[in-house]
Amino acid sequence: MSARPVRVVLLDQAKAEFEELNRIAAKQQAKGEKSSEEMQLLKSIKQKIEIIKLNPVYGDKIPKEQIPKNLDVPNLFHVGLTGYWRMVYSLQGNQIEIVAFVLYIVDHPSYDKIFGYRKK
Repeated sequence: MSARPVRVVLLDQAKAEFEELNRIAAKQQAKGEKSSEEMQLLKSIKQKIEIIKLNPVYGDKIPKEQIPKNLDVPNLFHVGLTGYWRMVYSLQGNQIEIVAFVLYIVDHPSYDKIFGYRKK
């Protein structure tokens, strides 16, 4: 646990995916749906964000040699979401706060593609 506050910021792809899920879930709720895949995924993302705020190193640490060079981040973590989705984030901090930058919210095949995993 950290004495410094933790802020979670969704960037680029993660922000776009989160906004799209919110849009879809809102439409579904308006139609009376109670528990779609999108609603469950959105709930899962929100839960993981709250956990990360309490414990920023909650996720599984991705080994440095597996971090794609184009990301240019010093560390990377991933957490599993419902439906085999993944949320990938990097931590940066100073004396005042820790910021968890969420880079990706992706399904499993997209996650495998980002990290260069191949199907066996």
